[in-house]
Amino acid sequence: MYECPNCGGNLKFDIESQLLKCDYCLTTQNPYEITKDKDAEESNAFNVTIFTCPQCGGEIMSTDTSAAEFCSFCGASTILNSRISNEKRPTRIIPFKQTKDACKKAYISRMKRALFAPDELKEEKYIDSFRGIYMPYWAYHISQSGNVRLKGEKSYRNGDYLYNEEYRLTGDIDAYYHNLSYDASSSFSDNISQRIAPFDTRDMQEFTPSFLSGFYADTADVDSGLYRNEALKLANTTSFNKLKYNRAFTGMKISLETNNIFAMSQALCTTYNPPERVMYPVWFLSCRRGERIAYATVNGQTGKVTADIPVDTKKYTIGSALLAIPIFILLNLFFTIKPTSLLGCSNLLAVGTVFLHLWEITKIYHRDKRNDDQGYQFRQEKNSPPGTESKKKSSSSIPFKELLAFSAFDEKHWLPGFIGSLIAVAVAAFIFNLNPVSDIWYYGGAIVSFFGILFTIVAIIKKYNVLATRKLPQFNRNGGNDNA
Repeated sequence: MYECPNCGGNLKFDIESQLLKCDYCLTTQNPYEITKDKDAEESNAFNVTIFTCPQCGGEIMSTDTSAAEFCSFCGASTILNSRISNEKRPTRIIPFKQTKDACKKAYISRMKRALFAPDELKEEKYIDSFRGIYMPYWAYHISQSGNVRLKGEKSYRNGDYLYNEEYRLTGDIDAYYHNLSYDASSSFSDNISQRIAPFDTRDMQEFTPSFLSGFYADTADVDSGLYRNEALKLANTTSFNKLKYNRAFTGMKISLETNNIFAMSQALCTTYNPPERVMYPVWFLSCRRGERIAYATVNGQTGKVTADIPVDTKKYTIGSALLAIPIFILLNLFFTIKPTSLLGCSNLLAVGTVFLHLWEITKIYHRDKRNDDQGYQFRQEKNSPPGTESKKKSSSSIPFKELLAFSAFDEKHWLPGFIGSLIAVAVAAFIFNLNPVSDIWYYGGAIVSFFGILFTIVAIIKKYNVLATRKLPQFNRNGGNDNA
């Protein structure tokens, strides 16, 4: 807590003025002119209160000592455990530019387009729970300077002859990639951080702890080397494409192992500089739905919104029924569908819903395993017992039996949702194989297919709601201060 020099009240960072402002007498102070005693003493660290959720292990920190009453990561309404800790000081910070009111307006504008979203996600009481959190990032700096030597080839035909020409390409390169940013928290999902990007790093300021007053900050627990190769690949690929698509090299094939980071770095004179520890502003909101949780995040600098939006089944059913009526009328006015065609179309629709259901199960499997979150996987590996190895599986390597078992477990019954469409396909195949004369068989098969497909579509909607939310987090933490 930073005390007001006039009345002793709590000074908090005011977004509109970009100054510290007293809650009581409205006195303003420059963030760099007011410090706590320990802030002045510690050059590489600063004192904060670490709040830990007793249910999920998620951690946030604050310069204030007032109790935190809910967890942003799992949505639990509970008093978080607290301890005083020395945290490594970031070098720079982007202060909040978007006020809470502006954040709420941006979120409401986004939700107006979500016609089938549950009403609870649009309630004022829920929206008012946005919490300002500074998220830790690693900012990488890549430079490329020196003499580049590459080989080029050009092939063309002239009359009856095919010409192959080889070129030696030389030139100087002078490129610099500043602040290539990757989130440094295992608690903050990579796909969320990517969706609210980019941040305009021109607004960066030298860090001082007083910027955190009135806000929270996530703890950095991911090593700086985790995204090193990604940063190098991004810089090398960008420079190579600039060179490759230069007008002077049109039609020329440039020889370079683009999949080899070391070879590209050597060829383009790439230098990797140590990354900086920085903080970026994010407005964070969580909505717990049973054993799942939905997040809404707003870029605290630009106002860019991303949200997990499940579907209200009742709203979706009514909307679909209203849309189906005019479609049905139009089809009857302009088309005559034969019984065999009707059954064939229902069969194709059944096959499509089977694949859609399996695709959703695969996406949920990877989402719940957080296979696309490098920071989380790094933390899990770091905390795993010695001798154990993490098993990462791509979507193509998941055994069907495991996928089926996962689906049945997730639905809490032994019948997977796609069984309805499989029955529809089997009925259609049986009737086509039987090839009866009476149309009643085809109409009857189409009716059975309809109910089977409807069963699968309902399961698909349920799966979408699972996919649109996330598994309740459980962060494995060894304790102690990993950033000291």
